[in-house]
Amino acid sequence: MLPVTERQRTREAAAGVPLGALIGLLAGAAALGVAELAAAFTGPRSAPLIAVGGTAVDLTPEWLKDFAIRTFGTHDKQVLLGTVAAGAVVCAALIGVLARRHRVPASGGLALLGLAGVAAALTRPSTTAVAAVPALAGTAAGVAALLLLSARAARAAAAHRACGDRRGFLFGAGGTVLVAALSGTAGRLLAGRRSVAGARRNLRLPAPSSPAAPLPAGAGLRVPGVTPFVPPGRDFYRVDTALVLPQVDPGTWTLRVHGMVDRPFEITFDELLRLPLLERDITLTCVSNEVGGPYAGHARWLGASLPELLRRAGVRSGADQVLSRSADGFTASTPIETVMDGRDALLAVGMNGEPLPIAHGFPARLVVPGLFGYVSATKWVVDLKVTRFADDRAYWTRRGWADHAPVHTMARIDVPGALKRVRAGWVPVAGVAWAQHRGIAAVEVRVDGGPWRRAHLAPVPNTDTWRQWFLEWDAAPGTHRLEARATDATGAVQTERRADPYPSGATGWHSVVVTVT
Repeated sequence: MLPVTERQRTREAAAGVPLGALIGLLAGAAALGVAELAAAFTGPRSAPLIAVGGTAVDLTPEWLKDFAIRTFGTHDKQVLLGTVAAGAVVCAALIGVLARRHRVPASGGLALLGLAGVAAALTRPSTTAVAAVPALAGTAAGVAALLLLSARAARAAAAHRACGDRRGFLFGAGGTVLVAALSGTAGRLLAGRRSVAGARRNLRLPAPSSPAAPLPAGAGLRVPGVTPFVPPGRDFYRVDTALVLPQVDPGTWTLRVHGMVDRPFEITFDELLRLPLLERDITLTCVSNEVGGPYAGHARWLGASLPELLRRAGVRSGADQVLSRSADGFTASTPIETVMDGRDALLAVGMNGEPLPIAHGFPARLVVPGLFGYVSATKWVVDLKVTRFADDRAYWTRRGWADHAPVHTMARIDVPGALKRVRAGWVPVAGVAWAQHRGIAAVEVRVDGGPWRRAHLAPVPNTDTWRQWFLEWDAAPGTHRLEARATDATGAVQTERRADPYPSGATGWHSVVVTVT
């Protein structure tokens, strides 16, 4: 049997673990609150959680990024930030437990976490030294709170009957909570003042000098469950690297066009709106889209001609790419030959009759039909550098994705859905197909590996859009496999060969298995 004093020490040590964890969590909350307040002045991307999250995105291997997009879809960013926050909570709790006996090493551990935040903030694209301020301020607040609370907890433990010591710890803990809450709330309120939602709401776009023709009658098939030809804006897919939406004020926005050009120039948003604006129906597709996946969307875009902007600058011989950069530092590389081949490549300012949503690039973005978005659809664009692929690499191409990324010919079955149960008899099989800038000439469907049957195609306004298709199937009871394939207007048939999205987009026939009763 242990001596009484040893038993007491063991009991006190065990009881000190939850208290130490609480101290660490309170210190971490103070650190994050103060950091958020500082980030309201230096920019939201400099907040430690956002900066660390952005670095995590950059360092994540491609297979894990694909898994996150497939598994979590448009919620992948929330999952990432939640994971970073959970890691911070665990680290703070462990540091607090360590501080119950070793305050100096624990403070050093918290300082190291702060330095990681500093490093992450300083390595973000288009950043300055001021980005380190939130992490430094937060670290100072966190270390101060850790030392204060652990010291008061130690005094209370040494004289546990002294109410004054307990009261001192409670006062310290309450003060720390107050600092964390007030600074965090103030930071969020101040950051909200950066929002450009009001500027977007008040913006009135000019009428297009070249309006799009009305959609042909029947472009949207009235088949329940088929994706609308023009989906509601809230349903338009969003895949990008921005953990916080850039808030770009159109009043201060400029686009710089430079590099291998004869006449570099800058243009303001007001000047952009005074240019001839084109209105065009264009379907975009993300390279992360799996076969049959949801990351394709259609909209009516309004914007200035990108080829005309490049002609104004005077592209020099030897240049083969436009390296575009967004306000948050993301870059994309677009082949110049594709931009200049006659397609309606746009510097877009409008989407479906309204200014661009903030989530989709307000105030300006690129839209180049026929290419996957990672080389053609830079949101919040602020810079166009005419250069060569041999000299400059963009965000995704540095990570092994293809330089030239034409969208593949693809058909998707929307109805019946995978693993659905349908009644025997005539069943509608319908969906969408796309081969932007080539156009869809045919869609075929087969059942259980049988003969291919041609589907009815809805009319489309141009070859840059997706196309709805429809087939009636006389379904017999049992379990059946439906497959679809498309043929583009060049005569190329969608390949059966299965390939993952990396490095140049997924390929293969889309199929669903259904049960007929």
